[in-house]
Amino acid sequence: MNSAPATALPRPSAASRSAARTGHTPQLRPDRIHVTGGTPLTGEVTLRGAKNLVPKAMVAALLGSSPSRLRNVPRISDVRIVTGLLEAHGVTVRTGDVVDELVLDPASVDAADHAEIAAHAGESRIPILLCGPLLHRNGHAFIPDLGGCRIGDRPIDFHLDALRAFGAVVDKRADGLHIEAPQRLRGTKITLPYPSVGSTEQVLLTAVLAEGVTELRNAATEPEIVDLIAVLQKMGAIISVLDNRVIHITGVDRLEGYSHRALPDRLEAASWACAALATGGDILVRGAQQGSMMTFLNVFRRVGGAFEVDDVQSDPGIRFWHPGGALKALALETDVHPGFQTDWQQPLVVALTQAQGLSIVHETVYEKRLGFTSALISMGAQVQLYRECLGGTPCRFGQRNFMHSAVISGPTKLHAAELQIPDLRAGFSYLIAALAAQGTSTVHGISLISRGYEDFADKLAALGARFEFGENLTD
Repeated sequence: MNSAPATALPRPSAASRSAARTGHTPQLRPDRIHVTGGTPLTGEVTLRGAKNLVPKAMVAALLGSSPSRLRNVPRISDVRIVTGLLEAHGVTVRTGDVVDELVLDPASVDAADHAEIAAHAGESRIPILLCGPLLHRNGHAFIPDLGGCRIGDRPIDFHLDALRAFGAVVDKRADGLHIEAPQRLRGTKITLPYPSVGSTEQVLLTAVLAEGVTELRNAATEPEIVDLIAVLQKMGAIISVLDNRVIHITGVDRLEGYSHRALPDRLEAASWACAALATGGDILVRGAQQGSMMTFLNVFRRVGGAFEVDDVQSDPGIRFWHPGGALKALALETDVHPGFQTDWQQPLVVALTQAQGLSIVHETVYEKRLGFTSALISMGAQVQLYRECLGGTPCRFGQRNFMHSAVISGPTKLHAAELQIPDLRAGFSYLIAALAAQGTSTVHGISLISRGYEDFADKLAALGARFEFGENLTD
């Protein structure tokens, strides 16, 4: 599908195009929120598509020779960012027949202005995933410095090594990475040193149109990966998921567009569950699915939370609540799926500050993810970080001087504080802590939360939370 790049014509800015065509207009609110705690969260919220699937499915539309339709799309900033990136490359993005549907037409894919790509790169790590599709469509791709949450070392070496294995040529220049495909990419054998989600996505998005068969070993197998495979299969890809984290992809000559409903966001569901636990509340999460959350549900029950799965009604979900009494301390280790997800760890740690006894959390996925606990300590929590691998088997961070294990002593009363959000999941966790604390906390940098949580302020209001944006403090 390689072709000579067309001359990029002047276009309106990506931000204005994405707002006009998708309806995902940024909310012009102060980047801080005042939260008054002490009130249990009660009520219900509804999930849309997973933040860790929808942007990648949007990228997959680049591979098709006809338009794609993606439903259950959340109103989050990551979707707006990817919309701008796709439009910068000539993809037409518009709302579909319903409000949560996007139609993506890649008929006019062409070269993009480097400055416009760079304008998005500081906000998202998605640009690296455009490489494979753009190499197939245009024969080249440009990737500036990547952004994303600063939760540890997230090198793109895995991505670049994979692209080189397919036959791409990577040229590192001062303005970023210039990647070329002198000829059609070829299938290859790749073994990832770690089952990285992003690297697995890179291989899938590149291998489906590469010549021959690709064998990927030590692949990530998260539900969002499986859903991306379902998207690609609908487009005409041939992908087999085998035992022991092995995936075989047989390249095809042509892919069509897809029609797909994104799976619901299990990570957001867990965040609301932890909010119910930490505040002594009762929250029904519409759209939450038991199958993708079994590991979390086991831990939620072990710590003393209660849940009820409703998969009979037309609008299924899971109700999470604090049944009363003392929460129980536990030992926990994060891991890749099907282990306890690292994105579940931070909101759960807030709840563990209210558990009786000593809890141990061993973070094995991102070496700096426990750094967010310094804010909890400022609120009165008793948390001690360690370099050693506590409560589990030794991990890849054990000999590298990272504070990646935590001991949480509880229960402790949390009090209000001034908080600065460092990353997406920590940001929502700070909101939970503020809602569980006595007094009024000010949380800065809340725009980061909008990367992965749709309409989080409206949902908080529906659950009875007391907060106000900016300077005004009202219930």
